[in-house]
Amino acid sequence: MDVRPPPRLLDRVRAELRTRHCSLRTEKAYVGWIRRFILFHGKRHPSEMGAEEITRFLSALAIERNVAASTQNQALSALLFLYKEVLAQELPWLDGIVRAKTPARIPVVLTREEVRQVLAAMDGPPRLAALLLYGAGLRLLEALRLRVKDVDFQRNQIIVRSGKGAKDRVTMLPAAAGRDLAKHLETVREQHLADTRAGAGWVELPWALGRKYPAAGREWIWQWVFPTTRTYFHVASSQRRRHHLHESVLQRAVREAVRSKGILKHATCHTFRHSFATHLLEDGADIRTVQELLGHRDVSTTMIYTHVLNRGPAGVLSPADRLPIV
Repeated sequence: MDVRPPPRLLDRVRAELRTRHCSLRTEKAYVGWIRRFILFHGKRHPSEMGAEEITRFLSALAIERNVAASTQNQALSALLFLYKEVLAQELPWLDGIVRAKTPARIPVVLTREEVRQVLAAMDGPPRLAALLLYGAGLRLLEALRLRVKDVDFQRNQIIVRSGKGAKDRVTMLPAAAGRDLAKHLETVREQHLADTRAGAGWVELPWALGRKYPAAGREWIWQWVFPTTRTYFHVASSQRRRHHLHESVLQRAVREAVRSKGILKHATCHTFRHSFATHLLEDGADIRTVQELLGHRDVSTTMIYTHVLNRGPAGVLSPADRLPIV
C-alpha cells in the first residue's frame, strides 16, 4: 500500500494559489512572507498561532525593518490567505486586524521635453520598449510580455493580455513607434527563423495552451516582441526556448538615461505611464477614456493625475501671479 506523506504547508499554499490562477510573482511573495512569519516565531506551526503572533510580526516589520505600509499590507494579505484559504480557519480575529494606512503619493511625472531627452539617450530594444511605456501607457511587464499577435498595425492598437488583475485591455499603438516597431519585428523574425532551423524557436505559452496546441510554442505569432539575446533549455519540455527581456534590462537603461540628462526627478519605468496619463489629460482627453487605456478598475485611481496637470493645483492661478511687476 502506497502511503504518501501529507503535503508540506508551503506546498499547500502554492497549490491553493495555483488553483486560483494567481501569478507567479504573487505566489513567490506569499510563500516568502509565510516562511518569514514561521521563522520569526521560531518555526512554530501557524495553526498554533493567532492574532497576537501576526500583530507582533507586522509590528516588527514596521518598527525594526522600517518597511513601507504597502509592504506590510502585502505580508498581512499573505497571512490572511494562509489562515482562511489554506488552514480553513474562519476565526473572528482575522477581520479585526487593521491594515497599515498607505499614504497618498503624488506620482512623479516627466515633462514632454524630459521624456524626449530620456528617449534620445536610449537606443535599441530598450528605447523602443520605453517608447511604448510612454506612448501606450503600459506597465513595465506588460510591455516586455507583449507577443507578436498582440500588436495590430492595421488598427494601430496593442492588446494587453492578463494585465494587472488578470484583465485584458486595448490601448493605442503610437504612430511614433509604428515604423521602428515594424523594423524591430523584422529583425526578431529573422532571429526566430534561425532558431527554428537550429532546432530551437520555442517560447513559453500561457497556462495549458502548450498541451492543447503542441506546436503553437514555435509559431511566429506567439513569439515575444522583445526576446532575449540568449536561449535556454527547458528541461520539462526538452525545448530550446527564448524568454522575453528581463525587467532589469529596461530599468537599468532608463535609470542611466535619466542620470545622463541630469533630470532631477526620481524617474523610473513607471514614470512613463504616469506621464502618459498626465499628458493625455493636459491635451483634453476624457478621464474615462484615460481610465480605460490605463486599465484602472475605478476612476478614482485615474483622478490622481488631475493633481499634477501643468496648470497648478486644481488648475487655478496663483495670486502671486496677479501682482503688478515692481
